[in-house]
Amino acid sequence: MIAEPASLIVHINGWPGTGKLTIARHLAEPLGARLADNHTLINPAEALFARGTPLYWLLRATVRTAVLDHVRRAEASQSFLFTDALSNDEFDSRAFDDYAALAADRRARLVAVVLDCSVEENLKRLTRAGRSRAYKLTDPQVLIDLRSRHVLLKGKCDQLIELDVSSLGADEAASEIPARIVKG
Repeated sequence: MIAEPASLIVHINGWPGTGKLTIARHLAEPLGARLADNHTLINPAEALFARGTPLYWLLRATVRTAVLDHVRRAEASQSFLFTDALSNDEFDSRAFDDYAALAADRRARLVAVVLDCSVEENLKRLTRAGRSRAYKLTDPQVLIDLRSRHVLLKGKCDQLIELDVSSLGADEAASEIPARIVKG
């Protein structure tokens, strides 16, 4: 009897503007994974309600819960790829724990990819055209504040991959990640 290959839950974490979505788009096909980036989960609330209002947070939580519940029910062999900007605070750690629980429920391997880049490169990428239309952060001062007060989360997982993308293009970074994933 041939064992089915284990599916993956790949979680890409990085500061706003590090290229998470662009890299994830390059990575999804080689991994055979479906992509649910953080803005897929956030943008319905961003489009309809003022950030921080009760309806905004309720819709964000509702969409995220619905997506994760549906992924739980997906075919066991299907892999999924998520993006986030999570710091090592208690709130974000609980959000990451949801991905760990999802992987456990699916009997999938959880691979956490933490992308970082220099502050200078991060600021350059943050202000590129098109980010604001996608409800993405574009305010350099907010990014500087985030980076000065927080550390990127490196959650408990089956495998952690850390990658400095300061001088890597999205295609280079995306080809580096599968090469580092340990088959399990």
